[in-house]
Amino acid sequence: MSALFQKSLAWLVDGAMCNMMHALQWRRRADTCTREELASYITRHSPMTREEFYRMPSPARPSLKNSWIEWDTPHPTGYPENDRARVRFFPARDQNAPTVLILHALMSTSDIGYRRLAAWFNDNGWSAAFPHLPYHYSRTPKKTLNGELAITANLVRNAEGIRQAVVEQRQLMALLRTRGTREFAVLGTSYGGWTGGLLSLLESDFRFVALVQPIINTEKAVWENPGAAVMRRELRARGHAPGNTLPFEHLASPRCGKPLCDPTNILVTGGLHDRISPITDLEKLTESWPGSKLLRVPQGHFGYRALRETMTQIEPMIVG
Repeated sequence: MSALFQKSLAWLVDGAMCNMMHALQWRRRADTCTREELASYITRHSPMTREEFYRMPSPARPSLKNSWIEWDTPHPTGYPENDRARVRFFPARDQNAPTVLILHALMSTSDIGYRRLAAWFNDNGWSAAFPHLPYHYSRTPKKTLNGELAITANLVRNAEGIRQAVVEQRQLMALLRTRGTREFAVLGTSYGGWTGGLLSLLESDFRFVALVQPIINTEKAVWENPGAAVMRRELRARGHAPGNTLPFEHLASPRCGKPLCDPTNILVTGGLHDRISPITDLEKLTESWPGSKLLRVPQGHFGYRALRETMTQIEPMIVG
């Protein structure tokens, strides 16, 4: 397959997916936050350190039912379905086995592939946890679509959703430590890679961190991302402009910190034709994390090759 054909196909697939995102953003156009709401939120939180913003309280009302771990989120949103953290857990035979956190992409349509991944990890002696990220799967509020509320022109809700996800993952790790887990790993894709990248700045006991086409530049994600055109139009109509979230970026962008784990165990996978999470941004990220590795894959943002090749690269750390 020629490079030109690969690029054209990638742009075609990404374009179709971006059009779907535009349609969802149009549905949520009335949700757009005002300049005053955003300014108030940033004023309250931008002085915080990362540890303060993602502070981890003890999980409230935790329960283990069959293969599900649940507890009340520490950052309620007003949507009952979303305010209960839910994780599908696939335990290994050994309760002390390492656990991988499999963090799904934005608006992921099915968990079949993720469940297959979990089964593969189980076969290799690992436990696997599949958190339902805010507003997705079982946490989808009534009268909305899966993931529809996670990223919209309501930038305050976007930020709170990311905060909710990261804090809940820290709480999950704390719960699993009480059950005997002493080592973890992260496998996150796109939106899940974004939250996984932030998690790596707060927790250290990871055998590996694999971030597949993660969102790392929140400013670009809003003002240059081809999948956010409708969002930008609604924001501009309400007086928002590029740069208005920069004071908050140290809390929301993985590129603004250093992982606490060994950076030689970090793999970042980028699509050569990805315009949502550009390869140039991921090159700068790995350069700022000395020892981390960048895997370049000939695809756009949407596709399965990046995850497959990522698994090939990290397999020695799993079975070793």
